Amino acid sequence: MVVPTYNEAQNVERLLLRVLELPGRVSVLIVDDASPDGTAERVRALQERYPDRLFLIERTGKLGLGSAYLTGFRFGLERGYTYLAEMDADLSHNPDDLPRLLEPLRRDEADLVIGSRYIGGVRIINWPLSRLILSYSASLYTRMITCIPVYDVTSGFKCYHRRVLEAIDLDRIRSNGYSFQIEMKYRAWRKGFRLLEVPIIFTDRQEGSSKMNKAIVWEAAWKVWELRLRDLLGLL
Repeated sequence: MVVPTYNEAQNVERLLLRVLELPGRVSVLIVDDASPDGTAERVRALQERYPDRLFLIERTGKLGLGSAYLTGFRFGLERGYTYLAEMDADLSHNPDDLPRLLEPLRRDEADLVIGSRYIGGVRIINWPLSRLILSYSASLYTRMITCIPVYDVTSGFKCYHRRVLEAIDLDRIRSNGYSFQIEMKYRAWRKGFRLLEVPIIFTDRQEGSSKMNKAIVWEAAWKVWELRLRDLLGLL
């Protein structure tokens, strides 16, 4: 499980305890972007209890969500993990849902499993209406342009089989935020991998502040067109 963090000291300990107590001995990598609130210190304190399953990479500054995930994927691939997952640090994703996302991979029913807020209806708690409309519209907009058969294209709760990440040239990924989530799903789909959505309930964070801003939204809006154009030109 790869979890990027920036100023998540209020959430990271609770998240880690829940994930590390799940059946199946899940390992967790925290990729922290030099959080000034002591996030890394909280992780290091827990490493004494889980020395073989809790890892920490501390980066020199706020380098972005997408690059944090790429760092984590490379870490997992180098160490031979078969299944690599990602989730948010703010407990908006329920750790108890992780086994449901892993099971289709273990049964070889999918190559990438997505925790979906929109499959079969909307399952979001405590978001303002404006944020819900933005997220749902982004997914609809992306599907219309790219034709990707995924309802929740911006979901950040996913499980990959390692063969997906090995097939994608991670050095060519430059996206962050929403656009990173879109690009990874699109590249996996266009390479012929099986994408499966599993319904989850998403609950907005109770502690800390959201990292969403207008720049992230605009990046995603333009990235969709870039991906489609590069695909049509055979440059993806």
